[in-house]
Amino acid sequence: MLHLAPELADIAHNRALAEQGLARAAAMGAQWVITPELFVTGYKFAEMIGTDWILPQPDDWMQAFCGQVREHGVTVFLSHPERDPEAGLMYNTVFVISSDGRIIGRHRKVKALRGPEAWSSPGEEIVPIDCDGTAVGVVICADAYLNDVAGILKDRGAQILVSPASWGPGDCGPVGEWEQRTLDTGLPIMVCNRSGWEADDLDFNEAVSVVAVNGKRVLQAFCGEESAILLFDWDLDTMAPVSTDYEIAWL
Repeated sequence: MLHLAPELADIAHNRALAEQGLARAAAMGAQWVITPELFVTGYKFAEMIGTDWILPQPDDWMQAFCGQVREHGVTVFLSHPERDPEAGLMYNTVFVISSDGRIIGRHRKVKALRGPEAWSSPGEEIVPIDCDGTAVGVVICADAYLNDVAGILKDRGAQILVSPASWGPGDCGPVGEWEQRTLDTGLPIMVCNRSGWEADDLDFNEAVSVVAVNGKRVLQAFCGEESAILLFDWDLDTMAPVSTDYEIAWL
């Protein structure tokens, strides 16, 4: 997990942070790399830089990043906004990039929230993505709030849930939703959250990245104001953790 602390609206900086994290995680032996929700922009980017810069994907940077993924030979769950020019809509999307650098699937956030996410239309397709023979259900942040999205993924064959998130503590912070999804579906969930401050009212410094199984958190960590790699071992055959804690590398 790349538990990143992005700079609000600084796209170049945040993309470079992801590139650095990818290279470091691969050097540490990672086979899957997960990024947080909207790390490329920060959560409240639209009020600062608008949305004209959002392009159909893969754009030039995405193609170059896919080349880096191929060089490192890992599978990446990459959060990045995208535009659908035919429909005239934009989406909060997670792209799944295989170890050979191909985009093999995408999940557009279904539960797009109002306010800072008003630029994003809700996705409609809810299907697992085959990652190296494992059917992965992607749930982006609020997609995991109730069991509707996760339940459909389970019914359609998902074996594990991966959740890029920007979900900090506070009045609307997580209060057991991730654990409940594992009970509802019987599937483990891997939640890659983020760090850092944003504007004057969003504090992600105690946001946790979590691995939950059978209603319990088996791994969790927050990274304060820093960016970090949270490395752990997972058995895809038994769908159970091997690690008892994250190995943390600071970026």
